[in-house]
Amino acid sequence: MPKISSDTLWDIAAAEVRSRESRTDEEEEDEEDAHFPTQRTVFFMGSKAGGKTTILLRFLDRDETAKPTLALEYTFGRRARGHNTPKDIAHLWELGGGMSLSDLVQIPITADNVSSLSVVLVLDLSKPNVLWETMDKLLDSARSHVEKVCASHQKTGESRSGKQRVPRVLHKDYPDRELISPFPVPLLIVGSKFDIFQDFDSEKRKVICKTLRFIAHFYGASLIFTSSKSEATMSKSRSFVNQLAFGTERPKSISTDPSKPLAVPAGFDSLSQIGPPVTSDVDIGTLHAKNPIDLWKKVFERVFPPENIKERKELKDPAKDPQYSEPLIDSIRAQKDQELEQYKREQAKSWKSLALDP
Repeated sequence: MPKISSDTLWDIAAAEVRSRESRTDEEEEDEEDAHFPTQRTVFFMGSKAGGKTTILLRFLDRDETAKPTLALEYTFGRRARGHNTPKDIAHLWELGGGMSLSDLVQIPITADNVSSLSVVLVLDLSKPNVLWETMDKLLDSARSHVEKVCASHQKTGESRSGKQRVPRVLHKDYPDRELISPFPVPLLIVGSKFDIFQDFDSEKRKVICKTLRFIAHFYGASLIFTSSKSEATMSKSRSFVNQLAFGTERPKSISTDPSKPLAVPAGFDSLSQIGPPVTSDVDIGTLHAKNPIDLWKKVFERVFPPENIKERKELKDPAKDPQYSEPLIDSIRAQKDQELEQYKREQAKSWKSLALDP
């Protein structure tokens, strides 16, 4: 019988600690929940008419025609792990209206679900001049509210059922771990309408690809490009969403060629592979940037100047948005508005003609 060293148990324990330290939050959560049904929340947001609903329907395997999302919509998906086993549930929220309704992020992001929350940001590649602003405003709104919820949670000391740490902590071997700022919850960035994007000038494609690779890596996010006209890219997007919604194995194939749909899982890229921003008409050293994100923004907006905010009138009231028009209802509404204005005028006249006794 072989002799058992007295420190064998300590070696085993130390190895287990090292193994746990090297895991991502998502991997730990998946292992802990391996034998129990789970409930996760996936929040879709992004460019207006950018294809969020199409990706969501593809994930749910619903053969439906995508319709414009009115403000904020909810649905859910279920998945059984085996025969006669409880089904895992994915709560799916979709924010419509692009940037105009970003205040609504507070509804799907709550203290009860933040520990099992993931975000999917869909960016319309065919409209690069509004891409950065859309990304910046929506990610900032989501991050701010997640941090607010977490701060409130820590302040009250309430115990929640979620196991995932928020803000999440990247494992010690994550590339450039000390140089990036991970998003507080798992994040997937989807570049949609690749079929239009692929016809762009090659240098412009390169700028967009490198910029989004940097953004995704900086936030510890996965990045994929899709087209509703390509079954291969839609299938890949479904696999990435499946991983967020049900904890399935994350796709590991990588594509960084600007002439092809990008696919870069979180942790599979690095600053050295991405390289510096693409510039041809300016020396990077002359750009006064506050931080790496600001530098990439300045370079990106030199190629794709942002739209004039005054020219782009975002409608806060969905009832006035042309995409939600209902001819019959709108005509009745217009009639009632006219009647209301007429009533106001008549009342104003009656008050003016009213003689008050001294």
